[in-house]
Amino acid sequence: MSPLFAHLMETGFGGFYDGIAHLLITPADLLLVLGLSLLSGQQGQAGGRMLLLVLPLSWWLGGCLGQVLALGDSLETISILWFTAIGCLVALQWRMQPRWLAVLSALSGLLFGLGNGSTMALEGPLSLDLLGVVSALSVLAALVSAQTSVSHREWVRISLRVVGSWIAAAGLLTLGLQFRGGSATVAGSIFSSTSVNTDCSGSARYSC
Repeated sequence: MSPLFAHLMETGFGGFYDGIAHLLITPADLLLVLGLSLLSGQQGQAGGRMLLLVLPLSWWLGGCLGQVLALGDSLETISILWFTAIGCLVALQWRMQPRWLAVLSALSGLLFGLGNGSTMALEGPLSLDLLGVVSALSVLAALVSAQTSVSHREWVRISLRVVGSWIAAAGLLTLGLQFRGGSATVAGSIFSSTSVNTDCSGSARYSC
């Protein structure tokens, strides 16, 4: 599995917090949510509201399906292509009609939710891990899209487009390394994250 896609980590604080941590330490998921939030904010306040309505619901549905289907690594390449394309749209400050933004958000949530669900135990729609992921992405999407929609200064808009280009560049770099067979080594040094597993006694175990 590419370092961009982490298995569900254990924080020692319960499934809900495991889900929150999973989103924050999985670069592919984080870049997807960040890119979609920026793109929605570029469409104005209506775009941000659309994202908050569609993305969490579709991600939750995808996660429920993923627990059953367990597609796993088969979704890696298309997921990288997906957030790379969204990064390009942000860099271009692409204007979208609300219905197409809703379709894009729904498909994004289903795709990445399927990947998340494949790393979770079969616990059904009320899985605390899945609820943690959905809660974390909802908060992140709300903050980023709201701030983007009210940013009218030109230098801020340019900066946001630069962030979109970085998201696209990260995806293209990962794709290149994957096709060359070096994603497990080179990409690991770029996108590696350290997780901390803490038990109730207070001891910690670090893994990269």
